[in-house]
Amino acid sequence: TPVFNLHLFNNDTREVKSLLNSQVRYANRNNFKKFINTYDKNYVNSDGFDLETYSDIVKDVWQSYDKIKYGIKIKNIEIKDDCAIVSLDETSSAIIPDKNMNGVLRSEADSVYHLKKVDGKWKVTYDAVNSENTSMLYGDARDLDIKLTAPHEIEAGVEYTASLEFTPPENSIAIASIASDKVEYPQKQAKEVFRKLPDDNILERLFISNTDNVNEYIIASIGITKADINDLSIKLSLTGYGYQITRVNVKQKTVNEGIKKADDKDK
Repeated sequence: TPVFNLHLFNNDTREVKSLLNSQVRYANRNNFKKFINTYDKNYVNSDGFDLETYSDIVKDVWQSYDKIKYGIKIKNIEIKDDCAIVSLDETSSAIIPDKNMNGVLRSEADSVYHLKKVDGKWKVTYDAVNSENTSMLYGDARDLDIKLTAPHEIEAGVEYTASLEFTPPENSIAIASIASDKVEYPQKQAKEVFRKLPDDNILERLFISNTDNVNEYIIASIGITKADINDLSIKLSLTGYGYQITRVNVKQKTVNEGIKKADDKDK
């Protein structure tokens, strides 16, 4: 017998759906107060952010990117007593104005929300992102089909490969970098080392997952340049740039696993 029974038509299911859909409405209207009010005061997410930190993140995002359009698709709702678990797909998109070239923001995530009925009202108490991909592309990079591949989940302290693949526009030169950054707030700038995209249009890099009990982002930065040849001089101009970001959830080793590993090493 499952711990949580699936409810399709009862009042609790309708109320949970209503709450999550209201989150989308409030976010699309940038109604911060009502949006944050859908979260429990003891809320925490899988990245370890409490409600105060998460509130600061939401404010930063809404101030940085104007008129983001949010959407959700609820896949499954399981309810037992005053607790609910909801699986859903989340999307967001926006046009990013820039003085040199406009850009577009696109993001999609596979998430799980935990809710609890508090004083007769459902509130979000916890959420986790199983997978997440975000792109911010400007100019000639906007229409590129960019594939950034990395494990969705990995053990701590383990080597893994991230790969970036895309076909640059005709008659252009592409440069790119792949970096790893911990999921933290405030977010630190990842160190970028740009290289010319190889002839096979695939750039790879090895990383070792952190052991600091935090998740990671793999961040690919790209630049598109074109050469203007005039007599004997060559001038390169930037015609597009952008970022592709994917999440790597890092599973931390338990205390018992660490002790066993140390014992095995001593033998």
